[in-house]
Amino acid sequence: MNAGAGGAPPTAYALDGAHLLERQFRLAVGPPGGQRIVTENAPGIEPWFSFAWSLSNAHSTPIWPGWPILNKMRNFSRSAVTKAVSELTLIDRIRQRSRRVSGSGLRLGIGDDCALLRLRPGEEAAVTTDLSIDGRHFRLDQHPPEAIGHRALARGLSDIAAMGARPVAAFVSLGVPPELIRPSNQKIASWIERFYDGFLGLAEKHKTPLAGGDLAQSPIALADIVLIGAVPRGEALLRSGARPGDLIYVTGALGGSAFGLKRLHSAGAKSSELTAHLWPQPRITEGLYLRQRHAASAAIDISDGLSTDLNHLCEESGVSAEVNMSLLPLFPGAKLEDALHGGEDYELLFTAHPTVRLPRSVAGVPVTRIGVITRRGAGRSRVVAVDASGGRQPLQPKGWEHFRSAKPE
Repeated sequence: MNAGAGGAPPTAYALDGAHLLERQFRLAVGPPGGQRIVTENAPGIEPWFSFAWSLSNAHSTPIWPGWPILNKMRNFSRSAVTKAVSELTLIDRIRQRSRRVSGSGLRLGIGDDCALLRLRPGEEAAVTTDLSIDGRHFRLDQHPPEAIGHRALARGLSDIAAMGARPVAAFVSLGVPPELIRPSNQKIASWIERFYDGFLGLAEKHKTPLAGGDLAQSPIALADIVLIGAVPRGEALLRSGARPGDLIYVTGALGGSAFGLKRLHSAGAKSSELTAHLWPQPRITEGLYLRQRHAASAAIDISDGLSTDLNHLCEESGVSAEVNMSLLPLFPGAKLEDALHGGEDYELLFTAHPTVRLPRSVAGVPVTRIGVITRRGAGRSRVVAVDASGGRQPLQPKGWEHFRSAKPE
């Protein structure tokens, strides 16, 4: 791959990383003020200081004055090359750790240009992706790296659960500032190692192997995950199956993440108050239960808040809904507003025909009826909140929504 010539910007960087660090790269330093060229050699990875860790291809990286990120990488020292060796060890350790999590659907994982997945006969793939960005979905100065890794994977697994699918494989691409690669001292693991501790810990619990990914230097920390699931053809739980008369249910408790986020700023916060926010548990077992028993007519995970996600389900199904506020299962300490609009609970919100008999709990997780699906009528609110005295008022979707402030009034 050649670098941009003359006044042209550098060529695009490969980001296809189904294989973490299966190639070693050699740094060839050009003449003063010229190019630093990375060429492929043998098993390993490109040094962090040449802009991108592509997990498959070699790069040519010119120093280009119009690209601020590249300007930070001038004048590579011999000490930087020495540091890169330890980073190779880090990545190899990640690869070795990922091998501990096995899955029946992963035929070929980290080590080639692509991962190979094998589904069972009669299955179709369920694919989801989620992006987590520092300052938007987490904060480096507030969230432990392990929790950031856990939460990144939980977001995707929750989508898989809502479809009634089983997880097959995960991919994660990380963009991080260089200081997060290196440990602050020899006794403390680096931020990225701790991120993978959280990520792989949850992956192991749900038998979801890490099949690949990518690493790149970035001015801010971000994690982009892709989850592959599998579900029998034609049996996936959808948002569009709710019908008037169906009852509305949720798993677990609501508002715990929003409450935990507020307590995260408190010096005296108890670990039990932070658990729902830092370590959300995707409801894979519960989703499989609903799908295997054909118990749910429609389903969605609560990631943006009950008010918003129920609105999504009603919109896709062409129906309306009534929610009884007194029936909502609140997380201890959480307020009604946390449950309605807080988001990131990653519980399942689903509907079922009134003749379906559901247990009070599935795998120890409570199942609570909170309302009923109604017929959609002209001029009627899509979702109505019913209070304890029978009073009714529209329940506006006030949960999480990107670019809300950018929308016209």
